[in-house]
Amino acid sequence: MAIINGVNVDKMKQMLEQVKQDPALADREPKMEAHWLGGSATRIEFGDVVSKIGGDGNLNAMQTLLASLAACDIDLVAMHAALIGLSIDELWIEVGGHFNTRAYFGVENAPGSGYDRIAYTVHLKAPKATPRQIKYLKDRCERSSPVGDSLSRPIPLTLEIKNE
Repeated sequence: MAIINGVNVDKMKQMLEQVKQDPALADREPKMEAHWLGGSATRIEFGDVVSKIGGDGNLNAMQTLLASLAACDIDLVAMHAALIGLSIDELWIEVGGHFNTRAYFGVENAPGSGYDRIAYTVHLKAPKATPRQIKYLKDRCERSSPVGDSLSRPIPLTLEIKNE
């Protein structure tokens, strides 16, 4: 059993072959609940996993969006590097973006309150990496990142409000 970058390469290759044979095995449809804790704090529940967004000392929702992109691509780079046999000594991502909160505060005719641009840089220390491997990892980030893909295209968003 080969472990590279903390990834069980044999298991990942087996999973890759399985999803090639049966694409439905790769389908995911997570559902979670968010509960207001007061002020800007929210408790997020996903099965047995609970986390907090907003409030003092926590990332707010917009910061969490950037963090989700960075975390997703760290996982992606580490996994794909492992699959090509590339050992990584260090890996980190710097990410930032711009948004304007006028619409959030209810200012009429304000532009949308979401990010209008996001940029990020993947840093890695992989002494044996070739330029071709680096290009491959960049291509994987651009093509395979679930969060990056979600941020780069329109997604139907359905909202319903129930007063209970």
